Amino acid sequence: MRARELGVVLGGGTPGPKNAITDVPGVRVGLTTIIEGDGKLVVGRGPIRTGVTVVLAHPGDVWREPVFAGCHRLNGNGELTGLEWVRESGQLMSPIALTNTHSVGVVRDALVAAATRDRPGGDSSWFLPVVGETWDGLLNDTNGMHVRPEHVLSALDGASDDQVPEGGVGGGTGMVCHGFKGGLGTASRCIVVGDQDYTVGVLVQANHGRRERLSIGGVPVGLEIPNSEIPIPKAPYSPEGAGSIIVVVATDAPLLPHQLRRVAQRPTIAIGRMGGTGEHWSGDLFIAFSTGNRLRLPNPSSPRRTLPLTMLADGDIDQVFDATIEATEEAILNCLVAAEDMVGRDGVTAYRLPHDRLLRIMEAYNRPTTNWADADPVPSPR
Repeated sequence: MRARELGVVLGGGTPGPKNAITDVPGVRVGLTTIIEGDGKLVVGRGPIRTGVTVVLAHPGDVWREPVFAGCHRLNGNGELTGLEWVRESGQLMSPIALTNTHSVGVVRDALVAAATRDRPGGDSSWFLPVVGETWDGLLNDTNGMHVRPEHVLSALDGASDDQVPEGGVGGGTGMVCHGFKGGLGTASRCIVVGDQDYTVGVLVQANHGRRERLSIGGVPVGLEIPNSEIPIPKAPYSPEGAGSIIVVVATDAPLLPHQLRRVAQRPTIAIGRMGGTGEHWSGDLFIAFSTGNRLRLPNPSSPRRTLPLTMLADGDIDQVFDATIEATEEAILNCLVAAEDMVGRDGVTAYRLPHDRLLRIMEAYNRPTTNWADADPVPSPR
């Protein structure tokens, strides 16, 4: 179930056919979900509620054919490795992987191993993988570090441009969002600039926010579903709201690094609309990349050492901003709608956002919903 299937529509933009980051041509997503065991926590044995997600910018070798990228930090109590080189070079030269906080190292090393496995033994290439994390210790044996290299390779090998699974899957398996079960969510928007069609796609790993702050389409849903009605998962060492969100923005609009830095700032607006505040214990890190210029690096021995580039005019970038904000907001909502109840370590339970209550609340605030499953298809923007 997704937000539009439920009848809740955010914004007036037009989604792509899958309403996912994989609507951007060439972008692929793969994931591995690890769910094992129940009961009392035994570090190193479980229960396990975790996984890994990978996003690939194009079907080729992104290490040798990078794309332009930019990044932004709302609050920095988190990790997204490789961002210093993204800032310095303006390029994305690796897959983007998402996992739990204590598995960043093994995922990073596995991406290096994957990059080198098909290269000659004397290859002297260096690799700075981009790996993000959010903390899943409420539900998962996070100190057991159960993500292994084979899980990363499985996600890479299984990456596709199909519909992306959402909710408690992949790197988002053990995550909690605004006191409800969180995890992965995705959405997209189609835009037209002049006579050119472009797509903006977003994928989030949502593990942030307080219950009372949750707002959907301007409706204070979190206040209407208090903790007394649906308990939040909690532990004495983890204050409510002490979580994080990673946002990946992809587009085929031809944007340069300075423009992508600006795009990467825009998820902040969507997170704020839904009640996120970038709290002290939150790691809110965003990366945006464009496939509009695929940088086939010249041979060092070639006499020609320049690359032809295209660039969307700065004056036309507002549509990309708008699409990024809307798609981020819907991706977070899709995560909440898709997630199912999950019982984790020591019986801690993260309950899903109840669909029936959400619909009644939206209607009570004069935000009528539509049964989009029975509606006509969303028309093309052209």
